[in-house]
Amino acid sequence: MTELLTDTQVSEALQHLPEWQQDGPKLTRTIEFASFPQAIQAVNRIAEIAESENHHPDMDIRWRKVTFWCITHSEGGITQNDVSLAQEIDSVADAFANA
Repeated sequence: MTELLTDTQVSEALQHLPEWQQDGPKLTRTIEFASFPQAIQAVNRIAEIAESENHHPDMDIRWRKVTFWCITHSEGGITQNDVSLAQEIDSVADAFANA
């Protein structure tokens, strides 16, 4: 079982995730991609990563904007798994921004 992070640990993690915010028991970020197809490609890549790690973000796709929420539902809040997944999402977003 993964343990919930304390508020201090979440705050420290967010210092390294400047595009993310804490929204109650979740980490959240909205990314606007260059086009709808690019947004879907990014979501597909993130889905592959999430599946390989067996830790899946909640996602909302609205044209070119995708909102991600990272929460460990089984624990009811933010764990290190969520921080790691947020970092992976940032890496994918950066790769698409620089493509």
